Amino acid sequence: MEKNKNYKITIVTVVKNSSKTIEKTIKSVLNQNYTNLEYILIDGLSNDGTSEIINKYKDKISIHIRESDNGIWDAMNKGLNLASGEIIGFLNSGDTYNINSLNLVNKYFLNNNIDFLFGSVKKYKILHGYKPEIIKWSFGFYTSHSVGFFIKTDKHKILGKYNTMYLSADLDLFYKMIIKYKMLGTSTKKEEILGNFEKGGFSSRVNYIDHLKDLNSIRINNNQNKIFVYFLFFVKIIKKPFKFIQALIKL
Repeated sequence: MEKNKNYKITIVTVVKNSSKTIEKTIKSVLNQNYTNLEYILIDGLSNDGTSEIINKYKDKISIHIRESDNGIWDAMNKGLNLASGEIIGFLNSGDTYNINSLNLVNKYFLNNNIDFLFGSVKKYKILHGYKPEIIKWSFGFYTSHSVGFFIKTDKHKILGKYNTMYLSADLDLFYKMIIKYKMLGTSTKKEEILGNFEKGGFSSRVNYIDHLKDLNSIRINNNQNKIFVYFLFFVKIIKKPFKFIQALIKL
């Protein structure tokens, strides 16, 4: 393998009505000191000024699609279908990469026999590491999908598209990636932070009970034991009773 190779990296951003945050996301991609980059931006018919901001950078965006979609995962699937890079990553509106993140990603894929990478991400704290051994009882095994996750595009296509029936379709994909297909991955060092994950994204707006039910469905549909899955469900309720009660009130 060529030591100085720059893999072609595709970054996909999906957005709808995010005029306050989309520009910093776009800039963080276009300002990367990386020479083999494809940037795909999927806009779900924004009507709040987001589209006008995107148009400021249209000459530097590789592919810009503006059309209706069936939610965030459907939009990501569109980006996956269009990707021509050897490696693909996803960056949601509001999230940002640090300046040399893609060079670091390229280095990891060059120097390691891996199919995917979880980079450290700064959120409310630094999310770091990769612990596949705990996936059957905890989904807290990885850093972040947006900002932190990169995978060889041909491997992603083996896994298939994000299943739009799930709220957390990335977790379904990760479960298949690790358990069913036994793909190989690693994480960056704690201090090798790829970027920043903004609070208040899609996942933070999901009702906690709906989230727990979604996790149950993902596990059961991936052939985990139902009794064990519901045991995990009740453990999560016991660990966060106030969060569960608040979610019940909102239903």
